[in-house]
Amino acid sequence: MSVRKLKPITPGQRFRVVNGFDAITTDKPEKSLLAPKKRSGGRNSQGRMTMRYKGGGHKKRYRIIDFKRAKAGIPAEVASIQYDPNRTAFIALLNYQDGEKTYIIAQNGLQVGQTVVSGENVAPEIGNAMPLANIPLGTIISCVELRPGQGAVMARSAGAFAQLMARDGKFATIKLPSGETRLILVTCMATIGVVSNSDHQLLVSGKAGRSRWLGRRPRTRPVVMNPVDHPMGGGEGKSAGGHPRSRNGIPAKGYRTRSKTKASNKYIIERRKK
Repeated sequence: MSVRKLKPITPGQRFRVVNGFDAITTDKPEKSLLAPKKRSGGRNSQGRMTMRYKGGGHKKRYRIIDFKRAKAGIPAEVASIQYDPNRTAFIALLNYQDGEKTYIIAQNGLQVGQTVVSGENVAPEIGNAMPLANIPLGTIISCVELRPGQGAVMARSAGAFAQLMARDGKFATIKLPSGETRLILVTCMATIGVVSNSDHQLLVSGKAGRSRWLGRRPRTRPVVMNPVDHPMGGGEGKSAGGHPRSRNGIPAKGYRTRSKTKASNKYIIERRKK
């Protein structure tokens, strides 16, 4: 894992920091695991723009990822580590012994030729997936399920990881990447290791055009709008804009919108840091 700082031969490359892609072993995706990815450009079924600042960008194809890791006890060999345009993490192509091929989120340190397996009675090694009931306490994990059989939903982005803190009865205590500590059923699956591409946070785009390649259109700051367009708009010259709030008037920066009667509140031991 490394990054490269480009020489400032053009204005767009002056501050540009790019991924070294050391871990990537091939640039050809597995055709059987590709699906078309339709883009809406922020428009609804009537063609009306309902989400601003979206549109354009490079054409992508979706890579079908196995988030459930349900093939218990069948070893799989890591065939390649690949780039995925749909996520910040790298993905690994697995060749199972029964002939099936799948993509999984790659963990840091996963090597081509390595064997990974999922199930209850497997070793807690990088890339292996197992229930929280069988993982040793204190282990760094990623791709964590929230409900048994749902598939991984937490700690899936580049460099993300959670930690298994404790177990009590049918619940395990997990410290999540946000800093939140919560209870999860011990029958939920998790993968051992930190998600790959941890240098992603060090990248610098260098120019506005790169955001356009990613499908992001220019964003207008609320303080330069008119009062009819945003609560923070209006005023003469460079006005402060008042208290930070959304277009609908909901305050930002510290205002809590989570319901006090939400059913899952009882599973949260410690809220994430502000």
